[in-house]
Amino acid sequence: MAGRLKWLPRGRLELDCNAEGVSFMEAESEAKLSDFDDFSPTPEFEKLVPQVNYKHPIETIPLFLAQVTRFKCGGISLGVSISHAVVDGQSAFHFLSEWGRIARGEPLETTPFLDRKILWTGQPLPPFASPPQCERKGFEQPPLLIGETDNVEERKKKTTVEILKLSKTLIEKLRSRVNTSEYADPARGFTRYETVAGHVWRCASKARGHSPEQPTSLGICVDTRSRVQPPLPRGYFGNATINAVARSTSGELISNGLGFAAEKISEAIKSVTNEYVMTGIEYLKNHEDLKTFQDIHALGSTDGPFYGNPNLGLVSWLTLPMYGLDFGWGKEVHMGPCTHDGDGGSLLLPDKNDDGSLILATCLQVAHMEAFKQHLYEDI
Repeated sequence: MAGRLKWLPRGRLELDCNAEGVSFMEAESEAKLSDFDDFSPTPEFEKLVPQVNYKHPIETIPLFLAQVTRFKCGGISLGVSISHAVVDGQSAFHFLSEWGRIARGEPLETTPFLDRKILWTGQPLPPFASPPQCERKGFEQPPLLIGETDNVEERKKKTTVEILKLSKTLIEKLRSRVNTSEYADPARGFTRYETVAGHVWRCASKARGHSPEQPTSLGICVDTRSRVQPPLPRGYFGNATINAVARSTSGELISNGLGFAAEKISEAIKSVTNEYVMTGIEYLKNHEDLKTFQDIHALGSTDGPFYGNPNLGLVSWLTLPMYGLDFGWGKEVHMGPCTHDGDGGSLLLPDKNDDGSLILATCLQVAHMEAFKQHLYEDI
């Protein structure tokens, strides 16, 4: 985490462990913690998290930035920005948890496993008994709006972020509905993520007013730690996620009901096997230019994948150890994302009260958000 990234040919990135260090800032605020109410994204709230200027050469950008802010009321906040090129959510929370243990004077609970060659396909892949349908499936560009040849105009449209609570009662109604549908497997049922993601996907399609034949996809970030063979060691520190994609049309999603959408999502997740991961790595290793797949915000370009209208990306934080991070200060008042500011970008989090409710942090175009919220809460 104290090193730097640097560019290699063909859009590759290399982690240079040069001990350049991290960025640690201290700030003071005239505000009180109570001024932030429910900690919804606002310009003032975003000031609590260190920002990265991607116009600077990548070799000069710290991989980890932290900001401690002291408030007039005596409260403090810790905001962090961590390079997703280096770690995924599981590893980021592992780092923060162990940092807290060290601050409390305790030993590490889980030593980080740092050997990334464990995910390197250096030798030709063995023949698989059931090869994946298509090694490129998770890397194809999402569909465009019908009649458009690119997504340049959609990228320009104004967006807004909302933090929306889904009550335990609402979740139970959705799960009852989806698990009694013709698409449900009685032996397994649909997970919370599959259920809520299907509902969100359908509501977004309704709010956007698509024509029935409009292709749409849902990007799903899948943790591969337990899916590869052998499973990755406990404490693997790095990025072990891969993209899975559910595909349909808006007409199919809306007319066939929630069970149909949940089944599409379930099938996409189940497709992420050891073979899917290994052939995906091999495909990327041999690809001409990886910038095609990289974060559009970091690159300042419009070449990367765009999961805005007519698509959606919904990342699950449901299994991450989000709450209870303790630096010796006691239980936190709030823990959550600062912003998710790209159209279609969404996060699904457990509620801090552990009462079965979920939190949806979502970014949509301003023109679509109010209709989306109406469908989210009323189309149950």
